[in-house]
Amino acid sequence: MNQHLSNFRMPDRQQEALCIIAGSPEGLVYIARCDQEIVGYVAFHYPSQFSRWSKHPRVLELGAIEVSSGFKRCGLGTQLLKGAFQNQVMEEYIVITTEFFWHWDLKDSGMDVWNYQRMLTKLFGSASFKKRRTDDPEILEHPANMLMVRVGAKVTEPYVKSFEDMLYQQSIIE
Repeated sequence: MNQHLSNFRMPDRQQEALCIIAGSPEGLVYIARCDQEIVGYVAFHYPSQFSRWSKHPRVLELGAIEVSSGFKRCGLGTQLLKGAFQNQVMEEYIVITTEFFWHWDLKDSGMDVWNYQRMLTKLFGSASFKKRRTDDPEILEHPANMLMVRVGAKVTEPYVKSFEDMLYQQSIIE
């Protein structure tokens, strides 16, 4: 594991977390390697049991994507996403990513929060994610936070409707 893959936790602990995700029934982990070293990854899992999204049987969360600093700006993140979504099982899910600015690599990127948000919107957009509005309190904590959603081609209309109903749970606007 490349030592610069430390945005979420120390590299050894991150590798352990990826192994746990990969070993779970719903977990999917895709890696990029340079020789035998992991230099990037994207991980998918069920949403946290404490999240509103966990109540939906067809929601899968893109929990993390990270590319080592020496490999950034090479299109590796885009390639990881494209590779992940070539797996046809992904078409059976509504995949979400909850993007919180406090997880973003602002310091090393040299970007401000708004440029970083634009970069992520473009990155996830390359895999057909769309920004969605929600009243999820964590998303609303900061205006740069965002929910992005990709609805798989095999997700039936009742599941889509159920997800749409989950976007606003505490709103006074009906």
